[in-house]
Amino acid sequence: MTQYEYAKSDFSAFGVDVEGALEKLKTIPVSVHCWQGDDVVGFDGGGAASGGIQTTGNYPGRARSFDELKADLKQAFSLMPGKKRLNLHASYAVLCGEKVDRDAYRPEHFSPWVRFAKEIGLAGIDFNPTCFSHRNVKDGLTLSSPDEKIRKFWVRHCIACLKIAEYFADEFSTPCLVNIWVPDGLKDVPADRLTPRLRLKKSLDEILACGYDRKKVVVAVESKVFGIGVESYTVGSNEFYQNYAAKNDICCLLDNGHYHPTEVVSDKIPALLAFYDRIALHVTRGVRWDSDHVVVLDDELKEIAKEIVRNDAVDKVMIGLDYFDASINRLSAWVTGQRAIQKALLAALLMPHDRLKKLQDAGEFTELMVMQERVKDLPIGAVWKEYLSREGLDEDYLTAIRAYEKKILKERL
Repeated sequence: MTQYEYAKSDFSAFGVDVEGALEKLKTIPVSVHCWQGDDVVGFDGGGAASGGIQTTGNYPGRARSFDELKADLKQAFSLMPGKKRLNLHASYAVLCGEKVDRDAYRPEHFSPWVRFAKEIGLAGIDFNPTCFSHRNVKDGLTLSSPDEKIRKFWVRHCIACLKIAEYFADEFSTPCLVNIWVPDGLKDVPADRLTPRLRLKKSLDEILACGYDRKKVVVAVESKVFGIGVESYTVGSNEFYQNYAAKNDICCLLDNGHYHPTEVVSDKIPALLAFYDRIALHVTRGVRWDSDHVVVLDDELKEIAKEIVRNDAVDKVMIGLDYFDASINRLSAWVTGQRAIQKALLAALLMPHDRLKKLQDAGEFTELMVMQERVKDLPIGAVWKEYLSREGLDEDYLTAIRAYEKKILKERL
């Protein structure tokens, strides 16, 4: 017997269908973020990331153009198993020298991305308005700005993004997630917390009233505790956005780096599933704060995957990655994070959830604890290797990345 066959036997003793888990895993899409490859710089002249976003490190080989970023993504995607989507920010418009601001972006500015995604067999594209790194971020505010000219600019930008998202949905025959996050907040103690939130509410109302197709576009809003330079007050707080999303029948996006250090998104997922038909997820790794470290297979990632799987929410939770690290090889960061969420989902699919739930409902907490400990020792690694093999991959992706670095990345110095 092979290691995989032994593993199947071990899991079957707990009532787990390993083949079913492998088949399920390859159907779960993960939306991979483009901005890891160029340190969140983008193509539209906004410059280095600002608005509470900071990328640290200066590892050689940052992508500096559409062609370079496209090449890096293609190489990284080739080393990732499973079903993949591309997550784009609006600042990655391919303008080809055309002078157009973000509030006037059109689908044709993103058609090169569509061609690329189809070329490498991606399942779709998700989209994000880029409400940062721009001259119209005034005093740290965008959609909540008291300057009506500034506020209206960002409203127009978000509406333009919804129209572009409809284009993506048509091209891939799958809904496009549009996630609205703004950096709005204040560095020091505010004199008025309510009015900026009322302006943000007004802006969101105007965006949603543009007449977009809800069957094609899933709009989400994303909260945050604080950012660099806006430590004392965030306009788009968790309470604000969860209430707004519920009242307006849109999606609430959970970023597991955007809460207080003692809060965990794994507990928030089932709370929202009790009320929302669909929720969105940005997977990152916060170290002490929202530091956007590369996703690894840590305890919270495992718990997030468990909540998605054991609540039959694979089709309800839209999974995306969101981190950026310029201190290491950027392609390795991409692949490491995508494989980590895939491995966490596999581990969750290989758990006897029904059996464990029955023990909890019966009040058999002693046996429940024992069972939860026993399943930790099951040979998930052998199943993971089998999954990679079926995807035409193996555990070693660093060799290919090093070769690409030597041939391509070091030439960018």
